[in-house]
Amino acid sequence: MKKLLALFWLFALAFAAGSMRLATTTSVNDSGLLEAILPQFTVESGIEVEVIAVGTGQALAIAGRGDVDAVLVHAPDLEAKFLREGKGVAHACLAYNNFVIAGPAADPAGVAQAADALDAMRRIYRSGALFISRGDKSGTYHRERSLWRAAKLVPDGRPWYLESGSGMGSTLTLAAEKRAYTLTDLGTFLFMKDKIAIVDLYNRPEPLMLNQYSYMVVNPKRFQGLRSSAAYRLRSYLLRDDVQQAIDDYMKEKFGQSLFHALHGKCLMEVKP
Repeated sequence: MKKLLALFWLFALAFAAGSMRLATTTSVNDSGLLEAILPQFTVESGIEVEVIAVGTGQALAIAGRGDVDAVLVHAPDLEAKFLREGKGVAHACLAYNNFVIAGPAADPAGVAQAADALDAMRRIYRSGALFISRGDKSGTYHRERSLWRAAKLVPDGRPWYLESGSGMGSTLTLAAEKRAYTLTDLGTFLFMKDKIAIVDLYNRPEPLMLNQYSYMVVNPKRFQGLRSSAAYRLRSYLLRDDVQQAIDDYMKEKFGQSLFHALHGKCLMEVKP
């Protein structure tokens, strides 16, 4: 009975306070982090958060039309452009992890022996081993393309270069099925590694592999009808010390390491409007 009453009051509060829409990345969603931290926000505020999980590029495009109240993404240069265009405000860095090159345990390209991330990409290119790209304008895809450019390589059109056109979880599953390489965020990889036959072959916290997650409120002066007060309230909640600690602690006991490291609003990668 007590549980039923608690649920009743939770839904009553949510109905009274309404809801807000958050466009976010599939990587932060597929890791299970949002399911772990958002329910308490609803309990405290009465605000239900409708999560729209897409790639960062698509999330910013949706936000750029004023169709969501806030975004949680991971592509600093795209975030800077969004702010510069006046579409977003109140940028805050929430957490980071690193990108990982995952692939088959046999490692036909010798990625595990790479000197650095660019050497790892060159080894994949030279070997002709299958590589699954997100191909979806996500933050992960954006970083993958920047790595190819930095390595002075163009994989497009190569028979070994395939695009999934889907989220991180689905891309990892496809890579495992095809015994292919892929670029993934550490959080989603750790969350899924026991479910699929794929291993982290290049997992080093170097600058090129840094993966920073940030929150922005969609500019209420630019679009009408936004639930900006709710978006600002969620921002304050996500930056709160106890919630930042919860982000740090998420799945840490299970995997022996943090899936995400809290930033408390302090950016490691500069985001200049």
